[in-house]
Amino acid sequence: FFQKVQTAIQNWFSLFGWSKGPNPISIPYSLRRDLYKVQMTSSEIFKQKLGKDTVYDMLLHLSGQLLPGITSSQSLSSDPTRGILQLCWQHSALLTFLESQGAHLPYVMPEFLLEPDDYRKWITAETFLKVVFCDVTNLKIWNDMHLFMLEKSVFEKMSKRAWTDLLLQVYKVLVLPRVSSHNISDLFDSEGMQSMPRIKSEPLSSNIYSTHERIILTWLNKHYEKNRKIVWKNCQKGEIPPMRWIINFDRDLLDGLVLAAQLAAYCPYLIATHFVRMYTAPETPEQCLHNCLIFVDAMHALSLAIDIKV
Repeated sequence: FFQKVQTAIQNWFSLFGWSKGPNPISIPYSLRRDLYKVQMTSSEIFKQKLGKDTVYDMLLHLSGQLLPGITSSQSLSSDPTRGILQLCWQHSALLTFLESQGAHLPYVMPEFLLEPDDYRKWITAETFLKVVFCDVTNLKIWNDMHLFMLEKSVFEKMSKRAWTDLLLQVYKVLVLPRVSSHNISDLFDSEGMQSMPRIKSEPLSSNIYSTHERIILTWLNKHYEKNRKIVWKNCQKGEIPPMRWIINFDRDLLDGLVLAAQLAAYCPYLIATHFVRMYTAPETPEQCLHNCLIFVDAMHALSLAIDIKV
């Protein structure tokens, strides 16, 4: 399940996360690597690549602002220890910015966003700083304390999870809020829609979906109910599908009918070429697969560059 989530979020940000067009990313490898360094000399002098295909560019594109305290021409200290500490500060600024926007990342520490070698350098640097600034009388107390350090294999798993959850929260706080509630009260005013149950948009009316997600659910309900009798009036594989109340983004979309109704609302010419061949009351996984194959084929016909697997 986690791998499927990672692949989905990786595909979305590769396609839509950048101002200059698609930019393939690999979680966490390219995000960590491109974030900050290019080796300049054999003495390990690094220069930050801010402003060139980094997560900061992504946030600038999605939020319209650079992180506080970070500029597009900022570079790391030539001293390896200071450079790693500076990088951790920047990661901390990144997490603080996202949390100020409403992100929830309580377990993600700045050091989890580093590369493995830099994580070990960070542990060494932290140990050094704590010993240097520790009072001599407290040195024995410090010696009895152990700095928590992850093994390399464990760190890689933690880093992959941290970057994936970070991008999910970026989507939640910077992309979903673009969904507008404009005219939301008018969605069900048309004839035949008044009898449908409503999805409340108030912030506290659901502990599962955000206000923006519930607006999308309302949009799905509107177009399905409005178009089901039009799209499948002359269906080749069944009668007009019955009314339904769409309340989630998984089970209610599995048979492809709801998604097809959305496309038909904007591209009605797809009805005769694609959607009339769908099963309107699918009873088997094979029939659901058949419907989803038609839906994905319709997306390809529209040249929608979204890599959705059937």
